[in-house]
Amino acid sequence: MLSLEQAVAVPYATRLLADLGARVIKVERPGAGDFARAYDSSCGEVSSYFAWTNVGKESLAVDLKAPEGAAVIAALVARADVVMCNLSPGAARRLRLDPESLRAAHPKLIAAELSSYGEGGPYSDRKAFDALVQSETGLIAATGDGEVVARAGISVADIAAGVQLHAAVLAALVRRGRTGEGATLRLTLMEALAEWMHQPALYAFGTGQAPERHGSHHPTIAPYGVFTCADGTVHLAVQNDGQWRRLCAVLDPALAEDPRFDTVSGRVDHRAELHARLQPRLDARTTDFLVAALDAADVPVARTRSVAELRDHPQLTSRGRWAEVAVPGGSVPMLRPPVDADAWTWDPAAVPALGAHTEAVLDWLGYPAAAIADLRSRGVVGA
Repeated sequence: MLSLEQAVAVPYATRLLADLGARVIKVERPGAGDFARAYDSSCGEVSSYFAWTNVGKESLAVDLKAPEGAAVIAALVARADVVMCNLSPGAARRLRLDPESLRAAHPKLIAAELSSYGEGGPYSDRKAFDALVQSETGLIAATGDGEVVARAGISVADIAAGVQLHAAVLAALVRRGRTGEGATLRLTLMEALAEWMHQPALYAFGTGQAPERHGSHHPTIAPYGVFTCADGTVHLAVQNDGQWRRLCAVLDPALAEDPRFDTVSGRVDHRAELHARLQPRLDARTTDFLVAALDAADVPVARTRSVAELRDHPQLTSRGRWAEVAVPGGSVPMLRPPVDADAWTWDPAAVPALGAHTEAVLDWLGYPAAAIADLRSRGVVGA
């Protein structure tokens, strides 16, 4: 698999494919590489974004605009099953790396292209980044508390695009195995996240109003959110009347007698009064007591943890979900892929340094050592 990628969305898709055993050759610019390498410096010499999305890939540093660099890419395309690209559609066409050009030469190729908003329509020439797409699709407007809106705490548009592109590539590979036919796959950040906004959109279409913002609390279910207690916070997720009655049995049986709270819709309509009745009872109990008592009563509950605590989460550690993975300048803990399979194993390869595999890839293509040295001396390829 050849990937002309940068930032998060396509790199995440190819990282998911690498987790499944795909050989991913990542094309980067000599000298600078994928600009996501330098988003922060939390993982040795690379950013947390880059480390997360590039486990197990090979890095080829090559100048796409140099004729000799274009020849390297052409040789790789000829041997690839899949070519992924998130260059702008215009830049891809100028380099003849757009799906039409690629598949004209290689009809059985699976060519996947990610763009911001897609071609056609008033946004076709706009650049888009994760937070901008969150704004355009209504996610930021749906996130926050009261009058305060908030960006989602992770790059959810990029993740949505990566997950959907990865699945489409797998489907195209299965189809090619059956028919021998290649495929052109196109995805936009806008449409990837718009798909994930379907449920709140349907609610808005059906009711005539967008769901209200309630911070950590669910807009249409109650009590469902984070509450303080004597020594911290817990997250309740009471989704039906049986769970509500069992919660009342733990906190105060008299709560179950209030007719305002008999149904889910009633509890939502009287959310403020409900929270006012619950809070003193929660404040009188510790986190440990509440989690133990509600678990025993079959009431969904969780501790509210910081992301810094994820490394030592007792469930993840007891199940051996963390692995140490090499990154340029050190190593970092990485989670194993979330799907366990008996058909393959996951042996995490390193996050690559810029151009770390350039010579090996060129050698695989049949370039003699002298030619590789010449390309390097003229800046066509990197280290």
